[in-house]
Amino acid sequence: MATPERLLVLYTGGTIGMQMSADGLAPASGFEARMRDQQAREDGSELPHWQFRELLPLIDSANMNPGHWLALRDLIVEAVEAGEHDAVLVLHGTDTLAYSAAALSFLLLGFNVPVVLTGAMQPAGVEGGDAWPNLFGAMRALHRGVKPGVHLFFDGHLLHGARCSKLRSDAFDAFQVLPRERQAERAVITARIDYRQARRAVNVAVLPLHPAVQAGHLRALLASGVQGLLLECYGSGTGPAGDAELMEVLREAHGRGVVLAAISQCAQGHVQFGVYAAGSRLAEVGLVSCGGMTREAALGKLFALLGAGLLQNEVEHWLARDLCGEMND
Repeated sequence: MATPERLLVLYTGGTIGMQMSADGLAPASGFEARMRDQQAREDGSELPHWQFRELLPLIDSANMNPGHWLALRDLIVEAVEAGEHDAVLVLHGTDTLAYSAAALSFLLLGFNVPVVLTGAMQPAGVEGGDAWPNLFGAMRALHRGVKPGVHLFFDGHLLHGARCSKLRSDAFDAFQVLPRERQAERAVITARIDYRQARRAVNVAVLPLHPAVQAGHLRALLASGVQGLLLECYGSGTGPAGDAELMEVLREAHGRGVVLAAISQCAQGHVQFGVYAAGSRLAEVGLVSCGGMTREAALGKLFALLGAGLLQNEVEHWLARDLCGEMND
């Protein structure tokens, strides 16, 4: 874990650099000058040399979409492979920070430099706020040495990029990694799924199961051209298996190539289909268990695998295996 000598600070927008507008807080350019001004007040001996780049247009992370994930991935890979940088720090809004960290974890499999994402609950400059501690804390962590892969730094903690979630909206310790069962088989990463594989945008969706869900709801969602569907099941992976129409919609979707993945709605849950008959029925119509993965991780993994152009059975194979620590401790 060498100290980076050429850190790229990639600014996407988000609360950390927002300034007040007529409509409220909004992303603003000019953050590099503010960073350098603040750095003059920090202990510079603990900070790596860095260069700054904005990903335009700057956005509130509530507007983040998978196209931005691909743009981030491309920019990071190009900057490192050109020999310009040996580590990357992404400044990002907190609403979708965990989603981007998870997606990049799978879009950058095998990438041999550290990528750290951070943001803030309050804009830089707020007295007693968390913006500068998070930003310069992440830089200090990189200076001390961070292993290759994707990480999230927040509230003094370096977190696994594919394990964390935003659990609070009103406190500095908003991001945490909750205990989940992670015992899946470790995979050997191949060129078919690593960062060198070209990716394209794909249509993926998430549907939480609930007592009011209907076959018509599911049918309408699938009719939008969904290529991969992440179902948030009850408990250990159960659902309305007694609804014959809904189950047939799932069976038909799987039969025409849609990848059906399953996670648990429980904050510390994991899918184990065989525990209940209702879970076994879901497996029979084509659902694949994502074990103890978070929603953010499962969605990012599904997007990255489908975006690599893999066949349905190939995606299902990799979904059930640990690729970067998301399913195995």
